[in-house]
Amino acid sequence: MTADFRYELLGQDGAARTGLIHTGRGPIRTPAFMPVGTAGTVKAMYMDQVRDLGADIVLGNTYHLMVRPGAERVAELGGLHGFSTWAGPILTDSGGFQVMSLAKLRKLDETGVTFQSHIDGSKHRLTPERSMEIQALLGSDIQMQLDECVRLPAPDAEVERAMLLSLRWAERSLQAFDARPGRACFGIVQGGTVPALRVESAKRLAAMPFGGLAIGGLAVGEPQADMLATIEAVEPHLPAGKPRYLMGVGTPDDLVEAVRRGVDMFDCVMPTRAGRHGLAYTRFGKVNLRNARHAADPRPLDAASDCPAARDYSRAYLHHLVKSDEILGMMLLTWVNLSYYQALMAGLRAAIAARSLDGFVAETKAGWAAGLGD
Repeated sequence: MTADFRYELLGQDGAARTGLIHTGRGPIRTPAFMPVGTAGTVKAMYMDQVRDLGADIVLGNTYHLMVRPGAERVAELGGLHGFSTWAGPILTDSGGFQVMSLAKLRKLDETGVTFQSHIDGSKHRLTPERSMEIQALLGSDIQMQLDECVRLPAPDAEVERAMLLSLRWAERSLQAFDARPGRACFGIVQGGTVPALRVESAKRLAAMPFGGLAIGGLAVGEPQADMLATIEAVEPHLPAGKPRYLMGVGTPDDLVEAVRRGVDMFDCVMPTRAGRHGLAYTRFGKVNLRNARHAADPRPLDAASDCPAARDYSRAYLHHLVKSDEILGMMLLTWVNLSYYQALMAGLRAAIAARSLDGFVAETKAGWAAGLGD
């Protein structure tokens, strides 16, 4: 897309890849997990904490920021980087998923979608051109095309209609994208779980000058096997020299299996949302701190962790905070979860570089299965 936005492949083990995405605000090590900063904040975290955990990039949400406080206001206040004090790369989604899932009284047509805000009922119009404009005002480094997300399961004819509309919107998004040094626009492969539609979408998007391609419309309740089969159908048709992004995924096991199939980038609200509800992700599996068994347990979640929240606080204290609905409990467990997700990504990168991915995956899954965390 621009001279200094590029993907550099550093190593490969089977279909799995490790590399660098070079942007104007620094490199992104891949495989990468992007913490979700929906409204300009990674919930319950300071931005310097997020950085110190090893995250190179965070995600911002076009829909939420356009309805509050407004993209123009964010631009006046230094863009999303200055507004949120995050100096690294930011990827913004297009707003399409949230329009379909959150907004009131949606009306979709060929040119875009009209909707009412879920916050105050105010009326908005989102088109491919307006989505690109909003993302530019936010100052994002990676902008996503506007696409239509359909709820699954859906009839094949409906999935095909949305996929074809998304392709037309992809062309319009590219035309509206204000290419600047270090920035890129990504296309989004759609087509539900219908292999032929996914392949058609991927081939046509690969022929367009996008900086990277995403696989969208998954992690919406379909079985993991269907998600992985869809990735396997799409991956051969994605350009090897560009980043591959699986949107909205997922659990640690989802991440591991998608990396094995050639995916480079991920985002998901799961680690932050789980932390706010008393669930910790660790190398020993999931730990539900709401369970009474933790009430008198002096052990930390993981004595060997680099994360102070996992290493220095007892399970009994974390249980007390969760049961008392204390904000500190949400903060500590979110810290634990994002730390584990970043550690998992670092482990995957190292294993791919050493061509020892199978062994790393087997050891990781054995740790989860042992259930020592709970």
